[in-house]
Amino acid sequence: MAAPPDYPVVAGLPEVVAAALGRGVAVVQAPPGTGKTTLVPPALAAELPGRIVVTQPRRIAARAAARRLAGLLGEGVGRTVGYSVRGERRVAPGTRIEFVTTGLLLRRLQADPDLPGVGAVILDEVHERQLDADLTLALCVDVRANLREDLPVLAMSATVAAERTAQVLGAGDAAPVVTVPGTLHPVVEHWHPPPTRVARTDERGVTRAYLEHVATTTREALANDDGDVLVFLPGAYEVDAVCRSLTSAVGADVDIRPLHGRLPAQQQDLALTPGPRRRVVVSTAVAESSLTVPGVRVVVDAGFARRPRTDHRRGLAGLVTTWASRAETEQRAGRAGREGPGAVHRCWSQGDHARLDAHPVPEIETSDLTAFALELACWGSPDGAGLALLDPPPPTALAAARKTLSGLGALDPDGALTGRGRAIAAVGADPRLARALLDASPAVGTRRAAEVVALLGEDIRAPGGDLVAALRSVRRGGPGTRAWQDQAGRFARQAGDTGGHAGRGDLALGDDLAVGLVVALAHPDRIARRRTASGAYLMASGTGASLPEGALAGLEWLAVADADRAPGRRDATIRSAAPLDADLARLAAPALLASGERVIWERGRVVARRGEWLGAIELSSATLPDPPPDLVRAAVQEGIAADGIGALRWTDAGRSLRARLAFLHVALGEPWPDVGDQALLESLDRWLGPDLDRVRGTAGLSRIDTLAALRRLLPWPEATHLEEWAPERVRVPSGSSIRVDYSAERPVVAVKLQETFGWHPPRLARGRSGLVVQLLSPAGRPAAVTGDLESFWETGYPQVRADLRGRYPKHAWPEDPRTATAHRGTARRA
Repeated sequence: MAAPPDYPVVAGLPEVVAAALGRGVAVVQAPPGTGKTTLVPPALAAELPGRIVVTQPRRIAARAAARRLAGLLGEGVGRTVGYSVRGERRVAPGTRIEFVTTGLLLRRLQADPDLPGVGAVILDEVHERQLDADLTLALCVDVRANLREDLPVLAMSATVAAERTAQVLGAGDAAPVVTVPGTLHPVVEHWHPPPTRVARTDERGVTRAYLEHVATTTREALANDDGDVLVFLPGAYEVDAVCRSLTSAVGADVDIRPLHGRLPAQQQDLALTPGPRRRVVVSTAVAESSLTVPGVRVVVDAGFARRPRTDHRRGLAGLVTTWASRAETEQRAGRAGREGPGAVHRCWSQGDHARLDAHPVPEIETSDLTAFALELACWGSPDGAGLALLDPPPPTALAAARKTLSGLGALDPDGALTGRGRAIAAVGADPRLARALLDASPAVGTRRAAEVVALLGEDIRAPGGDLVAALRSVRRGGPGTRAWQDQAGRFARQAGDTGGHAGRGDLALGDDLAVGLVVALAHPDRIARRRTASGAYLMASGTGASLPEGALAGLEWLAVADADRAPGRRDATIRSAAPLDADLARLAAPALLASGERVIWERGRVVARRGEWLGAIELSSATLPDPPPDLVRAAVQEGIAADGIGALRWTDAGRSLRARLAFLHVALGEPWPDVGDQALLESLDRWLGPDLDRVRGTAGLSRIDTLAALRRLLPWPEATHLEEWAPERVRVPSGSSIRVDYSAERPVVAVKLQETFGWHPPRLARGRSGLVVQLLSPAGRPAAVTGDLESFWETGYPQVRADLRGRYPKHAWPEDPRTATAHRGTARRA
């Protein structure tokens, strides 16, 4: 490189290199567009021997970064600068800088933690807090501590939250933080809320009407602003839909370029290359921070992000479309100000913007952790103890992940990795899909198993939820075919010489049942059987599911690949599935087969039967007339846990006592009990136990006296002070007994102002909390609120008196309410 480009990061390069050579660790904090991805790697390569490995969160970003840096060196990719991504590698023996996906570096660390030949590791875009990135950072810290003290590790972030990363990277002694300020040009904000009749999302995701609103906003931006336009949408489906709409509406002098991870590399490169005509690049979040899209002066933001979400209790995991955070929308807007003054067009209102979350939630808090737990086991740290993770994995999610891996045979009873676990990890896919590939290959043929697993892994939309139709579509060259073909070929090579465990040789199945078997092997807990003629199914996990109308309607058995559950709904909705039969269900999920006596809570009642089950699915059974009481109690407890504390009948007195106890728990702490939903669910035996034996259904639940049950939680002898420290009612000077509302942050009484003359409200919770008094007009309407009645008489009452005494002349409005006589009803005006 003759002379580095005039990027802002140039001023910080000496400090970065000094930290790498001295401490061996550093955090580079710089906004997108400052040149850190382009210039930090060659600066290190000039001072360090060995190859500089740079991670990128996505394949497209790794390829683009390598091409950009190679171009600055006047070379082609694969010489001094190369890249390695899934299914493609362009490096030479003399390559000094190699861009890789984070997942690929993770595989290399697992295969050989010494990282022979690597002179330094640069972890880019760590602010995105992807699960692989968090784990790779932790493993690099572990390698430095135990194997390669000489290995410099740098983390680069585009946000200001660098301190935590510096602490983790420095193993307690914070790594140096090199901050490079950005040089963004002004970006003008425009707000485009959709018409009131347009819903942004429905149960399937972003609505077509909202996507058309995004397309309309893009056309307005084209007409009113100069420069190329970058449009942000949450996923490939939405990108393709908006591209179709724009292509039919704009002139031939504008190129519409889609950009997402499922496109062939050639099309991705086309979107990143300025053309002879004006461009509209319609992209997923891949262009948010880890990619440079030259020529952009205008951003159109749909306002959504796609995030992992997991319902561990129901065994449902997948990607959901949510509002983006403010931090993400600011990152996107910044794309418009890199090369000159620009504009951002947001497809929502300023009011909606104020309600966005400040930052996205780290993936480790919301993701399915099965693959993460397998990586931990491969590293020899099954619970992550001792690893420098930015955030610890949630215990419930990690326990669920390890249970899944045990069911796949990847972990032994002690949680250690098995030989089968190593084989599953070697596939480099979600462990469930890897298991399906290995076990389905001898049953349905290696190539067909690989095709179905690739279909599931590439997240290709199934028309009408029919995965068999989706497989036939990609075979014919439908959307996503190229990426699917590449993946299927890779999986076929990996499974070619690996024995599976399905238990039977080639079953001579047609595509319908072959797809179903592969899906069932990947997700045995989602094997589903129809239970009503209306399309309702029960999955082996115990979750109910509904099937929209389509080609699969009416089938007795289904293998469900994807299902989700909308907030507030008991049952899930099946999004994609394939046909199955009873024999294949048994073959795919032998670990779920069980026989004996079973007592369960099913749709509000206790059901007791003797028979055979596949998970929660009943294969054969007979009524059990006199079930064991302990099984009945356990079933009722599970039912309440599933349906929530609201399944019980709560009287006003019961709700009042619960609120009072909650207040004392916050104000005084132990021994006053936590009576939140989760705490009550976890202590059912203690407070509800004696009542559970009498329950056989919802009628039995409704007969439980929750007031009496809650009293079992009262601590003694402290409970003798309950009426003093958290009274249900307080008496005011007029003689009225007023209920105290404990639902707010502080206890509240609502009382007519004339009833409080001369009152000194009591202090509650052993004097630690005052009462908030809501003073009402004679008509019972709020007149004032105060937490200090004595001060109110001095400062607030004169104004209230002036406002109300003319409206209510028959009521007393004394000048000195502290000495006046309180009363109910009317009294002579003072």
